[in-house]
Amino acid sequence: MAEKNPDNALAWIAVSAGALQRADGRWLMHRRPAGKHHAGLWEFPGGKVEPSEKPTECLVRELREELGIGLDTINLVPAGFAEGAGENAGSAIVILLYTARRWEGEPQALEGGAVGWFTPAEIARLDKPPLDSLLAAQLFGGVGAA
Repeated sequence: MAEKNPDNALAWIAVSAGALQRADGRWLMHRRPAGKHHAGLWEFPGGKVEPSEKPTECLVRELREELGIGLDTINLVPAGFAEGAGENAGSAIVILLYTARRWEGEPQALEGGAVGWFTPAEIARLDKPPLDSLLAAQLFGGVGAA
């Protein structure tokens, strides 16, 4: 998973994120809840990959916990990645983005915040964390960038 530096701190943290697309072509974005880093900003939902997990397994777990939906790893397609410096010059973050067009259940914001369905042009106008802006630009060919 993550490489360690000589000071025994993680050099980078792997995060899996999902870009869910409905049949009508709209994409799900998750609004970060109050009290969390990047509170109020819109992101592709997901979370940190645990040492015992593959990135796709992490995403299945995170979307079940955050959105209450069921996914099969076979329905996850790699779509891109973004890398950035961590908070306060901490470990770098690498977000691995996957798309999914099939899942079970209706996504809900189970941990606070909100969910919404947007076109790529609407996503471009949402306030997003920097790495999510990069991921949107990759996914939508520049249309979803801030």
